[in-house]
Amino acid sequence: MAYEAKNYDHLLGTEGFSDTLLTNHFTLYKGYVANTNKLAETLDTLLKEGKAATPEYAELSRRFGWEFNGMRLHEFYFGNMIKGGAALDRSSALSAKIETEFGSYEAWEKDFKATGTMRGIGWTILYHEPVGGRLFNVWVNEHDVGHLAGATPLLIMDVFEHAFLTDYGLKRADYIASFFKALDWRTVGERYAAVC
Repeated sequence: MAYEAKNYDHLLGTEGFSDTLLTNHFTLYKGYVANTNKLAETLDTLLKEGKAATPEYAELSRRFGWEFNGMRLHEFYFGNMIKGGAALDRSSALSAKIETEFGSYEAWEKDFKATGTMRGIGWTILYHEPVGGRLFNVWVNEHDVGHLAGATPLLIMDVFEHAFLTDYGLKRADYIASFFKALDWRTVGERYAAVC
């Protein structure tokens, strides 16, 4: 079954994000969906043809994680945004967990933003790690490496240049401030509730 690109046009008009930036970003996301489908189909064909031991199969298998995670991380990212934002419910289980782990919401936010402003390209992800029941803010450099094994992404922020360069140039911190204004904490809270 092929994956279908989700429609995020409802985000057009979000304060701090030009329609040009968002439209270009949606197009990039759709490319990940198309490439995920193309790779899955090609790998299936090679397997059926008995070519699983070929260099082509090996390289396409390695590439699959890049395309799939590029698709899925963008879905998480766009999925935790909403026009006007939705504040974190300070009486929620997620808010209590953030305070337990980081000392306060403000300390968590400072850490998350600091992670997002590090030099380089990638993603900033708030993970829930189920074995220890911990929350971690993590830098993921490439789509397919650096993820915490077994952990669930709760909040995803794209910090590749395509997410902000059009509107903010090199002012990543300004982009992050706008992202926080568009952050849908209800969705993040639902993700947390689903794993706790």
